[in-house]
Amino acid sequence: METTALIVPAFAAGLLTFLAPCTLPMVPAYLGFISGASAQEALGGSARLRYRIFFNGLAFVLGFSVIFILFGVFAGYLGHLIPGYRLWLTRIGGAFVILFGLFMLGVFNLPLLSREYRMNVKTPFARGSYLNAFGLGAAFGTGWTPCIGPILGSILVLAGTEGTAGSGALLLGVFAFGLSIPFLLAAAALGTAEKAIQRITPYLNAVSMVSGILLVVLGFFLLTNSMGTVIAFMYRLFSFLHYDSLVNYF
Repeated sequence: METTALIVPAFAAGLLTFLAPCTLPMVPAYLGFISGASAQEALGGSARLRYRIFFNGLAFVLGFSVIFILFGVFAGYLGHLIPGYRLWLTRIGGAFVILFGLFMLGVFNLPLLSREYRMNVKTPFARGSYLNAFGLGAAFGTGWTPCIGPILGSILVLAGTEGTAGSGALLLGVFAFGLSIPFLLAAAALGTAEKAIQRITPYLNAVSMVSGILLVVLGFFLLTNSMGTVIAFMYRLFSFLHYDSLVNYF
């Protein structure tokens, strides 16, 4: 399987994770906590305060990006250890991705994903500092919640089927990038973003449904070892971007 063909799906998965019902409504609270400022303060605050919120947000996304990339390295390395069983690993992973998708569609409950696992990180740094924000981002990256876990888990399955630590790091890095961009946009305009988030929140369950359907479809292609069809489709879809040349930069 060509890793470069999975760059766009991994990026889209990051965006969907940001729009998950357990992520998007919490964004203003995350930004306020890591920066020590509320949305109201940011809306009427000085340029210096807005810069502080943005750079704390940047430190936060760097924190969870490092964790996600390490997850990708580990998943890719595990796939590398069993090259002779790559096909079965892909099929088993596809079955799990289908289960993740059905879980997001509410077909059944998975207790493992219904709990949240998070390290209790107590940093020695003051609230509002960049190092504290980085540590909290790393703690966020270790949390598995009902609506983040299935998408992240599916990307980890793809990373494992690639069979190299570098491919795993690339996929999870792109996933983290997709999650980071809207987060940083919200950090750049916290007060305005909070109002926009309040308007979007009623529609987030629809986003979860779409995500669940996409995971079921992805799982089917993995289970039937038909990812070549997806790869060919991605190349055709992005042919207008000269995708073959674009992926050489990764």
